[in-house]
Amino acid sequence: MALCLPAILFTRSADVLPELAMELVESTGILLIIAGVLGRFWSILYIGGHKNASVIQDGPYSICRHPLYLFSTIAAAGFGMMLGSLVLMTVLTGAVLIILSDIAAKEERFLRDRFGLAYDAYAAKVPRILPRGRGFSTPKQVTFDVHVLRRNLSDALVFLSLIPLGELMSYFKEEPLWPMIPIY
Repeated sequence: MALCLPAILFTRSADVLPELAMELVESTGILLIIAGVLGRFWSILYIGGHKNASVIQDGPYSICRHPLYLFSTIAAAGFGMMLGSLVLMTVLTGAVLIILSDIAAKEERFLRDRFGLAYDAYAAKVPRILPRGRGFSTPKQVTFDVHVLRRNLSDALVFLSLIPLGELMSYFKEEPLWPMIPIY
């Protein structure tokens, strides 16, 4: 993400879309950030307190093995859209997805060592990060650890802070204090 900082700071939208369309893109970005936060909370409800104790295969973990990373990627895409740039959206989404895919691969080595065939069977039927809707399952009731959920609130606040940060960036790009390069 830090590698994308120069692009975030020194580029602006090329203004190729009408103002209403641009507002729609930016608003969709905000909604994606919120969806990312809510998705992360949904994932924590299932994994919180159970991480590394068993292979969680319900709820968001029934559609992908790393839903926290999926929803982080969605939030990153939202931030790029909120900045009004399809190029930034693509770069941010791609960078986050590549980084989190690498982290997921390392985590999976640990999980395979810990859970063996149970994890192998799970991995064979559920994709790593990009979700597959069919196969969704959830029990009638889910129990969760409130302490774990509260601890993860700070992660949510980081993602939610992207909204005022994006608005601040938009303000500075309207009245630039430094040279800006227009991109799409």
